[in-house]
Amino acid sequence: MSTVYEGHVIWAQVDANMHLRHSAYADFAAQARIAMLNDLGLDFSALKRLQLGPILFREELQYLREVGINDTVKIHSLLVKTRKDGSRWSIRHELYRSDGVKAAIINVDGAWMDVAKRKLTALPEDLARQFLTLPKADDFEEEAA
Repeated sequence: MSTVYEGHVIWAQVDANMHLRHSAYADFAAQARIAMLNDLGLDFSALKRLQLGPILFREELQYLREVGINDTVKIHSLLVKTRKDGSRWSIRHELYRSDGVKAAIINVDGAWMDVAKRKLTALPEDLARQFLTLPKADDFEEEAA
């Protein structure tokens, strides 16, 4: 099982070759992560109150098939790796076209930042437990701190 975000490809996301531009794939994956966090109760107001923000260390995109304008895409998101406290994590996003063809795989490695101190931090314990309930990939691994 994975969390699923659905989006529509608009004119501004298309490049000169008349298909989804490279950075739009990353934008869809970012929106899928935000939707996933919202489902956990970590919406922008909660993050602001906690002075937390998700940051990325690495983002890797593998392009498999073209996606065209006016297509609807579905992004399936899975937790691939995390520390037990949820402080560091890796998420895999698989982007599918409306015809069911997998068009891209987006892998990200990230962490949480205390936006006031500008330093890496862990989630509060209750939110870390909740974060660990995210759907996990078949190759999921828990990392030592």
